[in-house]
Amino acid sequence: MQNSQYEQQYKKKVIDFFNSRTTYDNDYTIHRALPLLELIKLQKGKKILDMATGTGIIAIAAAQIIGSEGKVIGVDFSSGMLAQARHKIDELGLQNIELIEADAEYVNFNENSFDVILCSTAIVYFKDIPAALGKWYRFLKNGGVIGFSCCSNESCEAPLIIEVCDKHGILLTNINEPTGTPEKCRHLLTETGFQNIEVKTQQLGFYRTLEQAREWNGGWFHPRENPLSQISSEQMAELKAEYCKKIEDKAIEQGVWYENLTFFVTGRKV
Repeated sequence: MQNSQYEQQYKKKVIDFFNSRTTYDNDYTIHRALPLLELIKLQKGKKILDMATGTGIIAIAAAQIIGSEGKVIGVDFSSGMLAQARHKIDELGLQNIELIEADAEYVNFNENSFDVILCSTAIVYFKDIPAALGKWYRFLKNGGVIGFSCCSNESCEAPLIIEVCDKHGILLTNINEPTGTPEKCRHLLTETGFQNIEVKTQQLGFYRTLEQAREWNGGWFHPRENPLSQISSEQMAELKAEYCKKIEDKAIEQGVWYENLTFFVTGRKV
């Protein structure tokens, strides 16, 4: 499959997935987003860009901090996510947020436009992370700050799915791989030109019920490839059955642990 054709299908898959999440906000999604703002001390009057803003969790919190003299621009390509964000913004009566429906990987702004650029848990969905970081570097003013978050290689049951598929000769690439360690996050920002880089680590994992943990729909996100899209329904049934068996083997009294080691990464354009 040609790269452009796969990318179009991949982007549509991501959009459909997030459009379907009509009740996205909960304690988990909120608590994994807001630590970025604890690392970046926002000041009143600043201009903020929130890439892949989703339901606006980060954008709204930032808007409340920077006040009426500041501005937040939130970009996302999921109309469903943005509809939820707009509803919250209207309820709060915020006037300093602008939402743009666009692909955060390809949208453009003028150079030296923003004091802070944020991207919460979405950077791994981008096809070319170094290129995105390079654009964000240009969008930032001198002295501006970037902040993004991402998960470790071992998070979100990815290693278990990879293990199961590997036994059947299906080789999967972990979507978290490019940013899956603190060292990789630092390297990406260093190569882009950022300085004063910090990586804070936080374990956001939790126990799920066995029933919840068994729920793998056979999906796999990766911006460049998805071998699972080519297999038969019979093969998929085998994979799901083996996955469920391994999940059951992991179960203890508290349930099944869902690993979610998260990195909160910041750097400065000097």
